[in-house]
Amino acid sequence: MGYLMKSGYGQMQLLSSRVPVEKILQDPIISEDKKNKLKLAQEARTFGEQTLHLKNTKNYTSYVELGRPYVTYVVSAAAKWELKQHQWSYPFMGKMPYKGYFNESDAVEEEKGLQEEGLDTYMRGVSAYSTLGWFNDPILSSMLRYDDYDLVNTIIHETVHATLYIKSSADFNERLATFLGNKGAEQFYLKKEGPASATLALIKKENEDNKLFSTFISAELRELETWYKELPAAERNEERRIERIAQIQKNFIRHLQPQLQTVTYKKFPEYKLNNARLLVYKTYMQDLQDFESLYTLLDQDYARFIEQCKSLESAKDPAVSLKQLIADLQNRSVAN
Repeated sequence: MGYLMKSGYGQMQLLSSRVPVEKILQDPIISEDKKNKLKLAQEARTFGEQTLHLKNTKNYTSYVELGRPYVTYVVSAAAKWELKQHQWSYPFMGKMPYKGYFNESDAVEEEKGLQEEGLDTYMRGVSAYSTLGWFNDPILSSMLRYDDYDLVNTIIHETVHATLYIKSSADFNERLATFLGNKGAEQFYLKKEGPASATLALIKKENEDNKLFSTFISAELRELETWYKELPAAERNEERRIERIAQIQKNFIRHLQPQLQTVTYKKFPEYKLNNARLLVYKTYMQDLQDFESLYTLLDQDYARFIEQCKSLESAKDPAVSLKQLIADLQNRSVAN
């Protein structure tokens, strides 16, 4: 209850600080660069609702100056000798593999407590999040640090959450929003700047890199999971575990990095990886190919894709049901 009260207070503080975007745009003190970012966010919001057929909300029609680099600080945790996420339960959303705090010191305290329980942990600052339609989410000053196309992607990503969010299925929800954010940003710049757009060309290259990384990290996580299961308890020690995780980065440098066209994953070999951080990649990036397959089967029709995904809302495991949906559509296609 203490955590929920603190979170509620932080959310109310945020909402009470909102200023209508139109008012900000009329303020002569505000820089033109900031105004242009806000206008772009409005364009992305309108495009998402009118062209991509995402849920019509009043999100991103207001602005909040945070006075800090991140809106929240998120803590993730995992067991050390299996790829198992530590879960927290929340009203309405169900189980989630992370816990967010508006105050950084609270997040640090949470992380220390989890480490004392013998868990791997990963704490990170977050620049944007969705309240899933419960409130009218504002544009945050932390979001304006993004490159333009990343801001567009984020607006679409978070609007996907407001459009479809399946309770206790955080991994599926985040992968869906990641995939549709990428595809939506492509469509946005195709319409805004045309097929010869340099921005569109870069987005396509980054999306191709995302596909390659998704395939790479999905395979690596499966192999690591098998290694944990098969390694005898008598042979387990922290040095060996760290060495095995580091092998993932060596494989990245040797096999994947030469294929990448952008710098999106440039820092991956430098990260201090553990199970908690690796499972964040699982949440956002594993098996994106399933979404790609469905998107292709539906002739890359964004609205139809969303409607098909909505049919998975009552599924016990939407990721498994997605694979079955793809198989059914493929069989129908062959039959026709």
